Amino acid sequence: QVQLVESGGGLVQTGGSLRLSCAASGRTLSPYTMGWFRQAPGKEREFVTAISRDGLNTSYKNSLKGRFTVSRDNAKNTVYLQMNSLKPEDTAIYYCAISNDDRLTNYRAYAYWGQGTQVTVSS
Repeated sequence: QVQLVESGGGLVQTGGSLRLSCAASGRTLSPYTMGWFRQAPGKEREFVTAISRDGLNTSYKNSLKGRFTVSRDNAKNTVYLQMNSLKPEDTAIYYCAISNDDRLTNYRAYAYWGQGTQVTVSS
């Protein structure tokens, strides 16, 4: 049984930065593709970024590339999302998830989810 816990969210002003963490217990994350998703009020959940099991391959939503950076530390069983130059449109609940597929953008393969952490960017 795997449990994912996101942390690091909060309230920041436009242009600020946050570093989100996704810590796992009950199972090692090293064999799995990991992803970050977000859901803004009134909108569908959307893909943010993903990282391969070895950390050598990443994928980003096109509009976020350059501001957001995903990384992982398998020794700590943790995945990170560094968020810079934040904008009000980034306000959302951010979720991490485990995929059953090696393809980073096979969105329907993300089967195990955390509870999310709230990110709010003031205008």
